[in-house]
Amino acid sequence: MSDAGSFQFRRLAAPRFLFHFIGVRRRLIKRITGFDSRFTIQFYGQFRRSAGEAVQSMREAQYSIRPARKSDCRRIAELYRISSDGVADYIWTKMGRPGEDILDVGHRRYEREGTPFSYENCKMVELEGKVVGMLVAFPMEVDEIRQETDPILVPYSMLEEDRSYYICGIAVEEGHRGKGIGTALLDEAERTCRQIGFEKLSLIVFEENVNARRWYERAGYVERRRHHVVPHPLIHYRGYALLMVKELGSGSG
Repeated sequence: MSDAGSFQFRRLAAPRFLFHFIGVRRRLIKRITGFDSRFTIQFYGQFRRSAGEAVQSMREAQYSIRPARKSDCRRIAELYRISSDGVADYIWTKMGRPGEDILDVGHRRYEREGTPFSYENCKMVELEGKVVGMLVAFPMEVDEIRQETDPILVPYSMLEEDRSYYICGIAVEEGHRGKGIGTALLDEAERTCRQIGFEKLSLIVFEENVNARRWYERAGYVERRRHHVVPHPLIHYRGYALLMVKELGSGSG
């Protein structure tokens, strides 16, 4: 199976008319094509109806998923910062050198190799050569000996799920949301989870981040544990952080 998946959005466009959406459900596409990593959604927008005039132009945009490269590290830092809801800001501020920009810290962090927080554990979504989305995920094996000592970070360390494929972050650039990219990245994580022989995925989400939590629930993730968030000015939410787990099972997929 290829590491790179692709999915297409086809748009028939011409000025001055009513926008009309025709969506083809991903499940149907999979049934027809047999491809796990490829789906197509067609929608027809803005076209003129004048005396039998045909559609004026067609633009096709193809989003592709690929393994990250070391040259992506700056973009990884930008997108991971979005996905972390302030937790990355807190960690990178602590790690930074005097006067160092916070994104430079993230850039350095993801340039490393052989560690969970590395570009090696990232997948990038591209559109016409531009990165518009990202997945960070890696195998989680809990170290019972290592104990987190930072009180701000203790809640998240308490929500680690042993022998799971941990989705550390998913981010999609604002202008490209609502187009199925996040769902494609969740599917990519499931494929990798199966490939490495794990039977469950895990992630952490803030309870107050209602849209994200409900999205994960629709994708089959179930709350396993929760922990009080220690408030900090850089962290966007309070209340509880939730560990959510999706069991794949031997017969699924």
